[in-house]
Amino acid sequence: MDVGLKRELEQKVRAGERLTREDGIALYESDDLAWLGGLAHEVRTRKNGDVVHFNVNRHLNMTNVCTASCAYCSFQRKPGEKDAYTMRIEEAVKLAKAMESENLTELHIVNGLHPNLPWRYYPRSLRELKAALPNVSLKAFTATEIHHFETISGLSASEILDELIDAGLESLTGGGAEIFDWEVRQHIVDHRTHWEDWSRIHRLAHEKGLKTPCTMLYGHIEEPRHRVDHVLRLRELQDETGGFQVFIPLRYQHDFVDMKDGKIRNRLQARTQMATGAEALKTFAVSRLLFDNVPHVKVFWVMHGVQTAQLALQHGADDMDGSVVEYKITHDADNYGTPNKLTREDLLDLIRDAGFRPVERNTRYEIIREYDGPDPARREAPQPMRV
Repeated sequence: MDVGLKRELEQKVRAGERLTREDGIALYESDDLAWLGGLAHEVRTRKNGDVVHFNVNRHLNMTNVCTASCAYCSFQRKPGEKDAYTMRIEEAVKLAKAMESENLTELHIVNGLHPNLPWRYYPRSLRELKAALPNVSLKAFTATEIHHFETISGLSASEILDELIDAGLESLTGGGAEIFDWEVRQHIVDHRTHWEDWSRIHRLAHEKGLKTPCTMLYGHIEEPRHRVDHVLRLRELQDETGGFQVFIPLRYQHDFVDMKDGKIRNRLQARTQMATGAEALKTFAVSRLLFDNVPHVKVFWVMHGVQTAQLALQHGADDMDGSVVEYKITHDADNYGTPNKLTREDLLDLIRDAGFRPVERNTRYEIIREYDGPDPARREAPQPMRV
């Protein structure tokens, strides 16, 4: 990058001036990751100090049966296929209760788009889960699922959200976003929820007082300009509603182990390579710099690996996703060594080892407990990059 442009971008960031589409593309073209990371670290420190947020959550996928066959997805199964499953609500509650230990604060629920389950299955499942786990927040359903519920119920998204909120819903999940630009999206997505409906549903959720996450699936067939476009669409919606709490870049995964039935479901991997660690860190840094009106950037360690997740905390991220026990959507794809579970103590150690002070939060980003950071008296104690 030209020295003059570098200086210009630094000045804009430090003055709090909004970066443009052209600025975002220029940042992706820079090969100076240390400079990018340092600039993003300045922004995350200005917003969140030396804190890394985390929560103690569990993931629950009640069915993997799905009408869609998205090109990147290893999770979906068709009815009657080997490994296809759908839980009875009683089964889902029993599994959730078994996950309740360690002061669980959040249950994260995402499912396939099941062609035959009735709409009533979904609010009833939330009611029974909330009755069984009254102190656990229910973060459930993507905008794609809400759009699917409109089809199977004949209700509007507004009516659906009202009923789900009444049943205990505290937040939507951020999934279904992938990459919004149609140039890419038409090749990777096999459902009908695109930017117009995804944004419509999150806008409605925000109007009803819900705070939601937003995501981006990167590292497949998209180019940096598509990532910039994606973030700027979300930034514009955030200007309008203020309802996004956190942005979560999700690294696309190849299908390494989902071959029990001899079928590789990921149709992209023959022509793609997964993003390297350096590309992941660049994506976090540029996202933090562009997305100036979202308070938090989260690294989902399941999709990045633990070490890259720690490094992301030095490149703009201030939140590390929780102590997941089972995350089928990724673990049905990857085989590169992410654990199934990190305990609260594991997360505390990882955050301190990266040089930060852990703060446990709930789904609404309210602080539950603050913990001591690294011991400053130890010479070898890690410290975050100086700002």
